[in-house]
Amino acid sequence: MLDWQAIDTVLLDMDGTLLDLHFDSHFWLELLPERYARHHGLELEAARRWLHKRIRQEQGALSWYCLDYWTEQLGLPIAQLKREIMDRIGFRPGAREFLQALRASGRRTVIATNAHRGSLSLKIEVTAIDTLVDLVICSHDFGYPKEEQAFWHALQEVEPFDPQRTLLVDDSLAVLASARRYGLGHLLSITQPDSTQPARRIEGYEATNDFSEVIAAL
Repeated sequence: MLDWQAIDTVLLDMDGTLLDLHFDSHFWLELLPERYARHHGLELEAARRWLHKRIRQEQGALSWYCLDYWTEQLGLPIAQLKREIMDRIGFRPGAREFLQALRASGRRTVIATNAHRGSLSLKIEVTAIDTLVDLVICSHDFGYPKEEQAFWHALQEVEPFDPQRTLLVDDSLAVLASARRYGLGHLLSITQPDSTQPARRIEGYEATNDFSEVIAAL
C-alpha cells in the first residue's frame, strides 16, 4: 500500500487519525448543543440546528478549530466543558503501536494538527501522545489551517522536509487535497475516524481503518 523505502518523514494528523474522533463529535454534536440550549433557555433541537449551521459557516477556516473563538461567540467555557468528557479521549485502533513502529524505524515523525492549543493540551494530558513523536506542530501557531497552502510553506520553514519523501496521514480529505497540491508524495486517509460512525468510502487516496495493517508493511 505504501512504499516505505521512499518515505523519510511522516506527518500525522491527531483527531480522527491517531485519536478517535468520537470525543470531538460527541462534544460538538451532543454536549455543546445541550449546554447552549440550557444556557440560553432554548429547545434542544432548535439549539442543535442553530449551532450546527453556525459552526459550519467557519468550516475550513482557523476559527473552526479555535476554542477561544467559540468561547467568545457562544458565551460558554468551551475548554472547561471539554474537560467534562475527557474520559472519551483515546487512541484509534493500532495508533499507539504505529507510532512506536515508526520511531523504531528511524523515520522522523511529526504531529501536524489543526487542534487549538487548549484542546491539544487536554489530549496530551490524557494520552501523552507528544512523547511518541519527535515534534508536535499546531497550525494556530502559524495562523493558517492545514487546508491552506500557507500552512505547508510555514511548516517547511520550521520543520524542513522533502515533500516527495514525506507521508501525510490525515482523515480530512480537504487537508489531503491541500497536501497533494503542495507536492507531498505519499498520502493516507482514514476510513472510520469516529468509531461510533460507519466507515466511509474513500476515493482518490489510499486508506486504512486499523494501523496494524500499515505496521505489517512497515
